Amino acid sequence: MSGFFRRLRHTYRRLRLGTRLALGVGALSLVVFAVVGYALTMYMREYLDSQLGYQLKVVQTVQSKDAAANGTVTQKPYYRWFTAVYDVSGGAAVLRRPADIPHDIRPLTALADTMAHSDTELLRTVRIDGEGVYRLRACEVEPGVVLVSAAPMKEIEDTVDRLITVQVIAFALAAAALVVLGRKLLRRGLQPLSDMASTAHGIASHDLTESASRLPLRADGRDGGPEVDELRTAFNTMLEHIDDSLAVRAEAEQRLRRFVADASHELRTPLMSVRGYADLFQYAAANAPEERDKHLARLRAEAARMGFLLDDLLLLARLDAAEVETPLRLAEADLVELADHAADAFRASHPDHPLTVTAGPETLTLRLDPQRIRQVLDNLLTNAAVHTPAGTEVTVAVSVEPGRALVRIADAGPGIPAADRARVFDRFYRVDKARSRDRGGSGLGLAVAHSLIAAHGGRIELSGEAGATVFTVSLPLGRPGLTKV
Repeated sequence: MSGFFRRLRHTYRRLRLGTRLALGVGALSLVVFAVVGYALTMYMREYLDSQLGYQLKVVQTVQSKDAAANGTVTQKPYYRWFTAVYDVSGGAAVLRRPADIPHDIRPLTALADTMAHSDTELLRTVRIDGEGVYRLRACEVEPGVVLVSAAPMKEIEDTVDRLITVQVIAFALAAAALVVLGRKLLRRGLQPLSDMASTAHGIASHDLTESASRLPLRADGRDGGPEVDELRTAFNTMLEHIDDSLAVRAEAEQRLRRFVADASHELRTPLMSVRGYADLFQYAAANAPEERDKHLARLRAEAARMGFLLDDLLLLARLDAAEVETPLRLAEADLVELADHAADAFRASHPDHPLTVTAGPETLTLRLDPQRIRQVLDNLLTNAAVHTPAGTEVTVAVSVEPGRALVRIADAGPGIPAADRARVFDRFYRVDKARSRDRGGSGLGLAVAHSLIAAHGGRIELSGEAGATVFTVSLPLGRPGLTKV
């Protein structure tokens, strides 16, 4: 038996939600119908019993007069009704004859005997052998004389049975109709959920491994009510989030591939140079000493060039990894002094670019990494010199705004095209694709500067129009150990 119920429960759990809800509603309706039917049947039975009792009372009022006048009842009221008159003065109930009585008179005699010791009318339901169930009523005709009347209850029982039969049939049909119609209505109401499930299956079969993959499917429709609308909105919002995540992943993968390709290209050039000079040494070992010194100098230059590139890549990797030990060594340093030193170095290395340092605060002491901030300033100044013609004016300005310190480096060169401004901080990105590393750098300078300032909690912004380029370095003032004079 337990195995049967387990199988039944397992089968029920495998049904669709609409079918399970319809069956649940049908079962609940059967319980409600049973309660309503039971209450209605009980009410009808009590009503018919009370009507029969009233009818017995009316009949006995007439029969009592007949018994008082004639000694017994001479008029028979209804078919299969029985009437008996008893003398109870002697301590026992003695039947007067003639009497209209059934073959089994024990229930009537017992009620007459009980009535002899009672002051009120008595009602009792009994079963008379050979006749069926009867309602008995006893009353006193005169002292010592008791009248007992018996009315059959078969019609009441038949009426109640028919009522129960009608209720069972009607309620069963109503429950079946409720299950069938309810299942259709529920299936229609749950159709949006089925559509969302189909959409989810379509997404599951969609190839998400492609770098440019998107999710073209969405859950549409307006049916289902507020709850389904909320679920549909949340579902579509989730799909939009997945779409955005896929787009970000695709962009990151594309940037990674571009980064690997650019890094390979940048490393390939010095490696080929080193290999070429090494081969030259192998096949021209007997060259003059001045030739060997020249070749060694070129080897050292190419090795240093490759070392600078690898140092920049390692620094970016450490900044991206968010290591516990960041590559920053924080200390108290004067930002104005760092800007002056960077300006002096720029004047010495690029005498063909006039540099102006505008007046600002005398000192601006911040808690930062002096070497890394100096590296940022050098990279920005070098970028201004490399990408502008000789004679282009460059300016450096240090200022303070509420909550942050600013360093602006501007040049009066041709400026950066609007299409390239969004990518100037990307790694290995060059505005002028024709430039070599010797002329235009590897494209890591601005990326390193951007990552270093971000590690300090600041940011670099690019602004300017045609004929000017302005890089603004912003550092927060709210760090511990920061003072402003």
